[in-house]
Amino acid sequence: LFRSILRKIHLAKCLENDDWSAIRKDLDKRPIESVDGNADDEIILDALKKYGIRCDQSAVSNKQLAKDDEQSPTADRRLPTANCQLPTANCQLTLWGSGKPRREFLYVDDLADAVVFLLNNYDAKDIGEFVNIGTGKDLTIKELAEMVKHIVGFKGAVEWDKDKPDGTPQKLLDVARLHKLGWESKIELEEGIARDYDWYKKYFL
Repeated sequence: LFRSILRKIHLAKCLENDDWSAIRKDLDKRPIESVDGNADDEIILDALKKYGIRCDQSAVSNKQLAKDDEQSPTADRRLPTANCQLPTANCQLTLWGSGKPRREFLYVDDLADAVVFLLNNYDAKDIGEFVNIGTGKDLTIKELAEMVKHIVGFKGAVEWDKDKPDGTPQKLLDVARLHKLGWESKIELEEGIARDYDWYKKYFL
């Protein structure tokens, strides 16, 4: 769920900024319905639209025309085009459901730390074979999407397709026992998302 939202918002930001190089690199690593980075622009745009990512095509086209004009040998080089930033396209992202279901997220380093803590300090015969590991805190999927949007830097609108299923209303572990044993999570969700996005950019860009 989280990685899917992260990728969609990342691709939406790339399209918003007309960063086709980043889009193609991402699709080369993980094609969408067999569409990879070698596909024509229109085919990629159609695949992204099916993925819930769409932009005002006139804005995208105008940006490309402006870039082409800058690179034209007949362009007036006296114009300070190097210091001008083209406006971003008007992009929207549609995610499934209402965004109301609540989910709990635990950063992988915290999970590993909790496992090592339990192995080093307790025996299964003393505490049993099962212990819930989590943060004990949840948030709505809509709140998660807004957090990811802020960290990624996507400025467009996030819409919700309420015709799609929401799934389980809430998934939240009771971690009171784990806290009594002496362990609590350390990495806040916002920090974990930022770390994961840094990893994503290094791997896919």
